Amino acid sequence: MTDASPQTRQSGFAAGLAAYFIWGFLPLYLLLVREVPAFEFVGWRIIWTLPICLLIVAVRKQGPQICAALFNRRVLVTLAASATLIGSNWFVYVWAIQQDQVYAASLGYYINPLLNVLLGTFLLGERLSRRQWVAVAIAACGVALLLGGALTTLWISLALAITFGVYGLLRKQVDVGALPGLTIESALLVVPAGAIAWWYAASPAGSSFGQSIELSLAIVLGGILTAIPLLLFAIAARRMDYSTLGFLQFLAPTIVFILGLTVFDQPLQPVQLACFVLIWIAIAIFVWDILARRQADKVLQA
Repeated sequence: MTDASPQTRQSGFAAGLAAYFIWGFLPLYLLLVREVPAFEFVGWRIIWTLPICLLIVAVRKQGPQICAALFNRRVLVTLAASATLIGSNWFVYVWAIQQDQVYAASLGYYINPLLNVLLGTFLLGERLSRRQWVAVAIAACGVALLLGGALTTLWISLALAITFGVYGLLRKQVDVGALPGLTIESALLVVPAGAIAWWYAASPAGSSFGQSIELSLAIVLGGILTAIPLLLFAIAARRMDYSTLGFLQFLAPTIVFILGLTVFDQPLQPVQLACFVLIWIAIAIFVWDILARRQADKVLQA
């Protein structure tokens, strides 16, 4: 368990909720930039994330924190690793949505909370109650149903789950603030991102950025939609139990799942519906356990 105060955990919960809500509806934004190749879009996404982060850093006067992190070798190495993970995660996710693999992307973020539970339990020493373990087991059964019917796209789901799960773990462990850390990650990725943008600009098709005002503005918007939820997630990861944060993440893939069924008009198989129901049962049990423990704490404090 984290040693954060109840007020700190509550603010972390709100930040995590907002982050996952934004990520849940991100496929709708990706429809606006669907004509941009996934690799190029990720490059522009990184390029436009950095100035937004620097602007917020300037407003919050967090420059000294960035300098301190840059001169800490352990912090810098950890952020280099987390930057690589999140960059890879972005590419796989954008590519999956562009290829109409919405359910595979959704499944990846259904698996990720289970991975978070394992990481939190075995690496961070966090403990789950009996009801929470029941929720984990039910959710695992739901994911297992989908795994049996999604073998051809399993690599997408596993790549998304592993890269983001380990990314969150690294960000929870590194001794740097949420925004300074994200700024350094973006700065570390901006050189390869610039190389990607240059390579596409030099290609016969040319750069997607600058082809039209609408598309260019949509690409710039990607920086905002990258920086804000990642900042919120980093805040939540440092203030909440990692296992609890993992189950909160079920919100995003549920939204994506519903978008795949409605906006993207992808067929829903019976096995997918069964998985959906089992996972929501698991979430209900997990939330019930959290509320019950909070009520018990209030009784003890009274």
